Amino acid sequence: MRRSAAFLVCALLATSLSGAQQADLSLSTRLERLPHVKSIEPFRGGYHLTFDQPVDHANPSGPHFSQQVYVMFTGDNNPVVLNTEGYSTNGPQGSEVRRLLGKANTVTVEHRYFGKSIPEPCDWKQLTVKNAADDMHAIVTSLKQVFKGKWVSTGASKGGQTALYYKTFYPHDVDATVAYVAPINLGQEDPRINQFMATVGDEATRKKVKDFQIALLKREDEVLAYLKPDPSKYRLGVAKAYEYGVLEYPYAFWQYGSYVKADLIPAPDAPVADLAKAYNAVNSMFYYSDAGIKMFEAFMYQAYTEVGYYNYDITDFKPYLKANPNPTNMDLCPLGTKDTIIYNPATLANVFHFLQYEAQNVIYIYGETDAWSSTQMTLIGRTNSVKVVVKGAWHNADVKLASPEQKAEIYGALEKWMGVKVVRE
Repeated sequence: MRRSAAFLVCALLATSLSGAQQADLSLSTRLERLPHVKSIEPFRGGYHLTFDQPVDHANPSGPHFSQQVYVMFTGDNNPVVLNTEGYSTNGPQGSEVRRLLGKANTVTVEHRYFGKSIPEPCDWKQLTVKNAADDMHAIVTSLKQVFKGKWVSTGASKGGQTALYYKTFYPHDVDATVAYVAPINLGQEDPRINQFMATVGDEATRKKVKDFQIALLKREDEVLAYLKPDPSKYRLGVAKAYEYGVLEYPYAFWQYGSYVKADLIPAPDAPVADLAKAYNAVNSMFYYSDAGIKMFEAFMYQAYTEVGYYNYDITDFKPYLKANPNPTNMDLCPLGTKDTIIYNPATLANVFHFLQYEAQNVIYIYGETDAWSSTQMTLIGRTNSVKVVVKGAWHNADVKLASPEQKAEIYGALEKWMGVKVVRE
């Protein structure tokens, strides 16, 4: 039987649409059938997956939790950018590395014990660097059944730390790592951080900051009366949270680039409204509110058990600390854990040694005045890794802000390791 031309055109069009739909179904089906995938749903042009993970990877028959993973797909054989979040995430994250690689797939992983990836009940003892690295290994191993291209892990700050820890425990899972502003602390309260704070920037700015802190403490009652914080939102107490915020001020000031507006710091005898405005500009008191503590309690637990943090040099402030004479950031750890926390120095000692002597294909990017550059990774020439410290940058340091020479070094390394031509900015 002969068919009309119109019928054939319609049939071909239907076949084409069916093929496109089938390709999409094929991808979602492939993802759904991967090991450990519990659920999958479309999300912002990609997919939201939940992975089934043991709370303790050394005890896979024990309790499990659901870890959130977001995927943006461009092609089976395209490079894969693995965003190693250090905190929560609410969707697929763009990144500078993604832009540099052009048509790359993107995988974004929410860190265990953050966002919607929190075990129930919450056993804090299992929030370890090794378990988090095991999470990444299970996810990447599974997704490699779909994504056949080369992989590069990347993250900033705590996300950069996550990428470096993952590299340490599973050095061959990815082909390259780009870690932004990622400290490698070597103590529960690493003294190098306060040593850095004593020399960062110029002496005049450091003195202006310290005089401002002392003024805030001397005029504490006056400033608090002006701010009127809600006592019900501060389990530490308003005065104690306020004093913590004053001690924290210079760390936030340098970390987030407020130093570029140092001329806005008021004189010690300025009107109270000016003091309060400058104090609130870095929002440091928020971290000591109930909401701030809740947001970062998992990070603080990690800091004081394995990854390290800092305490405050109160030499110049001790006479003025009325509510908080013996400050320790352990106060920000989850309720009920402070008295039981034991710091394990071996974890970061192992990470540091591996990154110095064995880790290949790693790019470290730091900002010149970032407080966390105080514990930047130290390279000794035993690996092919690249490190740049971006002049004038703070916790915002990236390739875009780097010098032409630094950019060339980064581009060349990425092209060699990833086997693709990078998009130069």
